[in-house]
Amino acid sequence: MALNPLTVLKQAFGFDSFRPLQGEVVNHVIDGNDALVLMPTGGGKSMCYMVPSICRDGVGIIVSPLISLMQDQLDFLEFHGVEAASLNSSMSLSDQNEVKERLLAGELDLLYVTPERFSNAQFQKLLGEIDIALFGIDESHCVSQWGHDFRPDYRNLGLLKQKFPSVPVIAVTATADPETVDDILLSLDMADAKVFKTSFDRPNISYTIKPKSKKSKQEIIDFLTARKGESGIVYCIGRNTVEKTAQWLKDEGFTTLAYHAGMSDADRYDNQQAFMDGQVDILVATVAFGMGIDKSDIRFIVHPDLPSSLEAWYQETGRAGRDGLNADTLTFYNAGDISKRRRMIHKGNGSTSNKRTSYAKLDAMLGVCETVSCRRKAVLSYFGETYAATSCANCDICKSPVQTRDGTAEAKAVVNLLNEVGDRYDAYDIVSYACTSTSKIKTASSAIRDAFNAIDAKGHEWSSYIRQMLSSGLLKVNLANYGYISVTEAGQAVLNGAAFELNAEKVQIETTVKKVGSKPSARSAAPRKPREDGDYVSSGTSRRKSSKGSPLLEALRRERNRLAREMGVKKYYVIHDSALKEMSEQRPRNGSELIAIKGVGQAKIDRFGTAFLNVIERYAA
Repeated sequence: MALNPLTVLKQAFGFDSFRPLQGEVVNHVIDGNDALVLMPTGGGKSMCYMVPSICRDGVGIIVSPLISLMQDQLDFLEFHGVEAASLNSSMSLSDQNEVKERLLAGELDLLYVTPERFSNAQFQKLLGEIDIALFGIDESHCVSQWGHDFRPDYRNLGLLKQKFPSVPVIAVTATADPETVDDILLSLDMADAKVFKTSFDRPNISYTIKPKSKKSKQEIIDFLTARKGESGIVYCIGRNTVEKTAQWLKDEGFTTLAYHAGMSDADRYDNQQAFMDGQVDILVATVAFGMGIDKSDIRFIVHPDLPSSLEAWYQETGRAGRDGLNADTLTFYNAGDISKRRRMIHKGNGSTSNKRTSYAKLDAMLGVCETVSCRRKAVLSYFGETYAATSCANCDICKSPVQTRDGTAEAKAVVNLLNEVGDRYDAYDIVSYACTSTSKIKTASSAIRDAFNAIDAKGHEWSSYIRQMLSSGLLKVNLANYGYISVTEAGQAVLNGAAFELNAEKVQIETTVKKVGSKPSARSAAPRKPREDGDYVSSGTSRRKSSKGSPLLEALRRERNRLAREMGVKKYYVIHDSALKEMSEQRPRNGSELIAIKGVGQAKIDRFGTAFLNVIERYAA
């Protein structure tokens, strides 16, 4: 008989209630149904398969792409007294045999494996000998050929419904556009699965994207100095850049370590643990670091180089502010980054179709870089979500709008062209048609040709116009249809009188120029604006009055850190910063008042309540 999920949530994890949608997902899976869960980073996806695994009879088999991610979740479960283990290649044979014995004895609530281990014939045989509560597929965008972290071995998970038709499957991910969602469902044979989707919006995260200039290195230093003592990640495009950047930041006085695939496993592990435990403030890393990493107090993300796709950028920036408190991101891009990214795609081993997809995803990233409207709105539109507000008030464009010009003629030309020739061409074909006589597009009328000839624009400018149309929702890339572009309802509206604004700044990102955006940005000289929380945010990099909180909050943090050191666990396993912040504001005086703090359940009160109440009492006195 299944356990009560709320009882498990409270007794095992110390929470009194589920987050929005979590409870619905948990009950749906406990009842034996399949689910695809789309939640932003920090939204609580893992709890959607952890709780049902404990509640249902048998063991939850969780497929996870990285051993480091497994270990992070195992540490969390062990801390909360949940019986969980993993089987992976880093374990000794004796340790693996011990886990198998516990598995066969029915002693485990969750077992973590990689997709490669799952495909192993011996492991498949083992599955036939145990009771299985559910199959959980973490980072399920890896299943899809359109996903930005595609893993071929994930495709074998499509056999789950054939071999175990009565076992529920729950797939979770934080980043999936509509095409990727459809491909996940198809690949996992989950056509009848219910799709649960919360908003991808992370309103507590501030976004700033800037063209590189001679001032960029100093801007990064200023950005990091304003957050000294706080935790953050600097993502770089390659291993050499990681090493150089880490050394540069050390020379500037920051506590910094490097992380990339070229390091030994031991060095990577040591550096990751030092960052996770708060021994260093900044980790400089390639994308080899981060998927699913559960560090709640990351306050900033910096991308000195252009990310490979909008999904990658959104997942990486989403590692900040998981505790719900304010976090800042800063991203730079230039022509060299774009050329490097395109070369990486061209030289990659992917099929022609996958390379088309990668080019389209890179263009989507550039579209958000070049957009003239709210960046948050453009990002959410890419993920199939409508952002109702006209301004998010928490991205650089909304804080200080860019200069624009009327681009309706350019938009009409592209829309009319696609209406006439159909959605059988990609962005390269359209730019080629606009600028040359050798395009694949041969059937357009003379009126269409005249419209393009009347517009004085070069190839890189047309590329930018199309990207801005994509980010504004006038056009759509059909990833499942060779990356071809089609016109949306908003695009058709341009033909009926709707205006379209283009970025007035000359950002030449596809030429061989040495730098991008040499003309000063209209945003760079904008005055700083106070936020509601009292912080001051400049138009480019946000500089706060102080990275510290009240004296009581700092005392509560010190006590939390002391407890974590004594127990040898990550500090946010003890309690999150957001709960400490609420504690410092509400100043509970006893257990009944303390349990009213969000994130503080009875289990945490029993273990840590007296220590925190003593700190509050000292300050009250």
